[in-house]
Amino acid sequence: MSKSIERGELLHEGKAKQVFHSSSPDHVWIHYKDDATAFNGVKKASIRDKGEVNARISAYLMERMSSAGIPTHMDTVVSVRDHVCTKVDIIPVEVVVRNVCAGSICRRFGLEQGKVLAEPMVEFFYKSDELNDPPMSDVHALQFGWAVEWELAYLRHAALKVNAVLQAFWDELGVTLVDFKIEFGRDKNGHILLADEITPDGSRLWEKGSNRSLDKDVFRKDLGDLGDTYRELFKRVFGHGLTEG
Repeated sequence: MSKSIERGELLHEGKAKQVFHSSSPDHVWIHYKDDATAFNGVKKASIRDKGEVNARISAYLMERMSSAGIPTHMDTVVSVRDHVCTKVDIIPVEVVVRNVCAGSICRRFGLEQGKVLAEPMVEFFYKSDELNDPPMSDVHALQFGWAVEWELAYLRHAALKVNAVLQAFWDELGVTLVDFKIEFGRDKNGHILLADEITPDGSRLWEKGSNRSLDKDVFRKDLGDLGDTYRELFKRVFGHGLTEG
């Protein structure tokens, strides 16, 4: 795709990103903001460099997924905060993969935080900010027409493949991949693509040895400065700071 594509009118604004129409009917323009939210938007702040860190890490990890044979919506990195992506209809089934127990699964089932799972666990959640993304099963997706059986099977298969790539990647950087959330969408031909983002906003990342949070839990739980944490994480990933290289 030509890099001369132009940004169009705002299509949708979420908690951390803006999605714009573009001069290509088959693509959207995604801009990463510095906004941080927690508890379904109850807690809010602007965090310096957050948008750039998320955008650059997501682009880098999406490229790794493509190399691993997982089709994604990523097309072109326009700037440090802007991507041009294939237009998709997001499947309203958020996929969460867990390697270690933390967060909502501990609250739901009375589990000890930090319990390592015998094997990765895949969970589905209904994508709805208004309903606070409730847990869902295959039955809900099938009965309510959100996905068909082969699509759900693919979401599980692809999510576990993503997990394997991410686990190996973060492990080399001294980081434990506790869990993460991803989304998928259908392109104009009905093909399913890994969409949205892969960022520390949607992951739990713990420093090996100390279990120090290197993700948005720093903001949620007031554990420190999220900007400093994200800049540190960026340096782990790329080997240099934001203003270098």
